[in-house]
Amino acid sequence: MSKIVEKLGLIFGDQVLRRRIWWALGLLAVTRVFAVIPIPGIDALRLQSLFSGSEFLNLLNIFSGGGLSNLSIVMLGVGPYITGSIIMQLMTVMSPKLKAMYQEEGEAGRKRFAQYSRLLTVPLALVQGYAFIKLLQGQAVLGQLTMGELAVDLLVIVAGSMLLVWIGELITEFGIGNGISLIIFAGIVSQLPATLSQLTFTFDVSQLPVYVAGLVVALLVTFGVVVVTEAERPIPITYAKQVRGGRSFGGLSTYLPLRVNQAGVIPIIFALSLLLFPQMIFQFLSQSSVVVVAGLASFFLALLANTWFYTSAYFVLVVLFTYFYTAVTFDPDTISTNLQKTGAFIPGVRPGLSTADYISRVLTRLTLVGALFLGVIAILPLILRSITGIQSLAIGGTALLIVVSVVIDLVKKIDAQISVREY
Repeated sequence: MSKIVEKLGLIFGDQVLRRRIWWALGLLAVTRVFAVIPIPGIDALRLQSLFSGSEFLNLLNIFSGGGLSNLSIVMLGVGPYITGSIIMQLMTVMSPKLKAMYQEEGEAGRKRFAQYSRLLTVPLALVQGYAFIKLLQGQAVLGQLTMGELAVDLLVIVAGSMLLVWIGELITEFGIGNGISLIIFAGIVSQLPATLSQLTFTFDVSQLPVYVAGLVVALLVTFGVVVVTEAERPIPITYAKQVRGGRSFGGLSTYLPLRVNQAGVIPIIFALSLLLFPQMIFQFLSQSSVVVVAGLASFFLALLANTWFYTSAYFVLVVLFTYFYTAVTFDPDTISTNLQKTGAFIPGVRPGLSTADYISRVLTRLTLVGALFLGVIAILPLILRSITGIQSLAIGGTALLIVVSVVIDLVKKIDAQISVREY
């Protein structure tokens, strides 16, 4: 307890860190205000009924930060930006120029890469917004719109998504932590009171063992995520000894930490986005007047509604994205080159290509463990939901994973800021 009080004292005693925290909190508060401003012409009762019976919409609501359940001006949240980021990351595999920009051009290259992701957000938000408006009209949540009203609504929806992306970047630059992740985190946390209220209202004593088991699983998942996120495999590094002017330099030993879960929670967010985006499009196409198109869309919707197919696809996507994101963000060849330039080497391994191969082998084994763990943790709530029949478990499990991972990342960034100030 004394350590917690001491750390809080360090945090709020540092003017720069305190300002960054207030910046982040203030900007997150602004996003919550936008999330309750609805677009005009909504039938609130029909909207509530639609959400109460749709797991798909409730999962989509996570990415909107709760804005979708109110049909707010930020109803799509940062979902289009995440989808755009996925597309850009996938394109690095096909385009050597994009890969070089992301991995070799440093901060300037990453800024240009992020700019392309932002530009891609606009057409994606336009397509998703149009599809969702048509879906809501089909469910009588929204009335018929003139071309002018539709254009205004789409403009507001696209502007709302871009506004959230901009606020996320402001939080990253002037606040603390990853702004986009914190916006999703704030949206999940903001729904906790409503979720607890619903659980209290629907509580049944006969279901007590199920709720207790759910709580135990939630605690175990939290513990597991923390352990795997913190776990690392140290690779010993030795700096070559040099003699200059009769004085000896180097010869120090340190280690290169390789994390078991190098990708964090990003694979889960990517996998969910990749599953949810087609569902939204298929929902729209299922109302098409063309029989073949409507039939194909309905077939794919039924396929995605199948619990075991959805669970299997979710697991495979999480594993694949864990490998993919690790490969994009961590390059053994670059690490090997940097070690060679600084006169460092791994004992028993030749510098250069052999070092890169060694790091790659270790990283592949670690990523396998991290990917399988992340995949199992991601689908565990879905399996429990199919066994117990409690619908909120699937959504709650995904939300818990995101919340725990974001909190761990935030604590690390605050610790790093404190360490910099102390030295």
